[in-house]
Formats: sequence, structure tokens, C-alpha cells
Amino acid sequence: LAALALWVEREGADQAVPRGAVIEVTIDGASEPVPVKLGVWISNTKSRRDRLDADQLAALATLGLEWAATEAAA
Repeated sequence: LAALALWVEREGADQAVPRGAVIEVTIDGASEPVPVKLGVWISNTKSRRDRLDADQLAALATLGLEWAATEAAA
């Protein structure tokens, strides 16, 4: 979620994440940022959305993923 939050902060919640998008995230205690294949992660998460619980869907919806908001409301 940290990579998605960075994307929303930089690009805006209304900007779709391209499948090839890679975001570098600094993990606590790490000296180097870690690349996260955000576009692939979102695609995989969307295809597995039926396995996400309500809290996970709500967190994704808060960050602007419309499909998560639709699933959370269902």
C-alpha cells in the first residue's frame, strides 16, 4: 500500500497506474529504496479481489481504486 500511496501523492488518485509502473519505496531501516512493480501488483490484486477482506478493500478504495470501492460496497 505504501507504493500506491506514493503514486496517489505524486500523480493523483484519478490517474490510472500503468501496468509497467515501478515505484521505489524506502522501507524502515533499509539504506536503499526497494523497487515495487506497482502496476503488476494492482493487476494481480484486482484479479484476486474476491480473496480480500473488507478492511483491505476499504484501504484500496481510500487510495482511489474504484473497483475496490465497488467490491467493498457489495
